Amino acid sequence: MNSLVLAPFSDGGLAALREVGAAAYEPWTQTQRLYDPEELGARLASQSAGALIVEADFLLEELFEAASPLRFAAVCRASLNHVDVDAATEHGVVVVHTPGRNAQAVAELVLALILALARRVPAASAYAASGQWEDPTEPYTRFQGRELAGATLGLVGYGAIGRRAAALAHGVGMRVLAYDPYLTPGAPGLRRVALVDLETLLREADFVSVHAPDSASTAGLIDAAALRLMRPGAYLVNVSSPSVVDMAALAAAIEGGAIAGAALDVHEAHPIPPNAPMLDAARRLPDRVLLTPHIGGATEETIERHSAMAVDDLRRFLAGRRPKRLANPQVWPRRRR
Repeated sequence: MNSLVLAPFSDGGLAALREVGAAAYEPWTQTQRLYDPEELGARLASQSAGALIVEADFLLEELFEAASPLRFAAVCRASLNHVDVDAATEHGVVVVHTPGRNAQAVAELVLALILALARRVPAASAYAASGQWEDPTEPYTRFQGRELAGATLGLVGYGAIGRRAAALAHGVGMRVLAYDPYLTPGAPGLRRVALVDLETLLREADFVSVHAPDSASTAGLIDAAALRLMRPGAYLVNVSSPSVVDMAALAAAIEGGAIAGAALDVHEAHPIPPNAPMLDAARRLPDRVLLTPHIGGATEETIERHSAMAVDDLRRFLAGRRPKRLANPQVWPRRRR
């Protein structure tokens, strides 16, 4: 089966694809291009490509209508909000995705951001690099931080990333609380983690890390009222979805001293709009606000992981076996042959 790969992919994964057919490799990270869905469908048809592997490209109905040879689409992300899964099912195309592919990477970034906030690493680095360090003893008091051991981490959402973040936090001696309305106290994976309501978590946590998905029920979950429940010395970290946090309220809470600061890896848009409230806060309060450019999953290991997952499910599909990470199970009895 010929394939077109528009996602970053491992060498081993490409070699495996080429064992079963031709594989064109044009990752969007190199081409800096996202296809028009109808144009992409026409290309797949012209190249008799039965498999498509993407990360950022939109898979809409026009693509499935135009790509008559397409039988298998792998999405190298957990989220499928850029894929018309119903249209894929209607056209008999099997869709798989890669949940958990970046859980370790994002969890490690959470810990890195918490450490950077707690020990004021960016401000201390800028101080030393800019030549301000003239008094040998001044930094000892100017950049005095706090240790993580004994502090409380509150996880808003306890999925794959939240579980990995909890494990890392336990490794440095933190107490961990979690809020997740879809879990019960006896659920697997909650050993050494206290499942609490959101109000309790916000009141007790020294660091609040947001891992809730983007949905109508989570939009504005961390609003001005929620931020008022947090301790004045507490920090907020958000690596999941910008819609969960009221950014204007967060900026006001930091500037007013209601909370100590925040670190964000997700923003209203990418890149951050010039008028974004948190961008202005970061410029004026660089020792209290950290912004990273959506790099949570940007590791070599994430690419290795999603490549292996996509190849594994393609092999299962070609062998007539149901893929492990099938996103549209309704398609299986009616898939294109």
